[in-house]
Amino acid sequence: MASTFSFDIVSDFDRQELVNAVDQVIRDIKGRYDLKDTQTTVELVEESINVSTDSEFTLDSVHNILREKAAKRNLSQKIFDFGKVESASGNRVRQEIKLKKGISQEIAKQISKLIRDEFKKVQASIQGDAVRVSAKSKDDLQVVMQRLKQEDYPVALQFTNYR
Repeated sequence: MASTFSFDIVSDFDRQELVNAVDQVIRDIKGRYDLKDTQTTVELVEESINVSTDSEFTLDSVHNILREKAAKRNLSQKIFDFGKVESASGNRVRQEIKLKKGISQEIAKQISKLIRDEFKKVQASIQGDAVRVSAKSKDDLQVVMQRLKQEDYPVALQFTNYR
């Protein structure tokens, strides 16, 4: 049995689940008494979510609703990168919430170093914004997965292409 098994470590999210979560946030804002007259807008664009509202207090409420709806749809809180709150015209505030996707080179190096140091029979290679992990034993790969789940990286990690 000379074949090797492998899996990929990626940082991604389900776009459709995010679309559904943002739609629920918009519906929630229209229905909530404290947010009804704030003329709050939540807009999902390609790489970010744009929020415009009348005060920082209502912006915090929108953040809480967004986090809650995302959590219910199994989206990690780590995909949100809350930008700076900016003043807009008419005493309003706006904020861009960037969506994090992909593993940076720095984090990929940390992951591969951890695997090299702790698991001698396992190889890790950086491939773009993913890390491929391979070994001769599936058991070794599952141990690596368990170990990586214990770490707290600033991005959400998923394990794909397990074969």
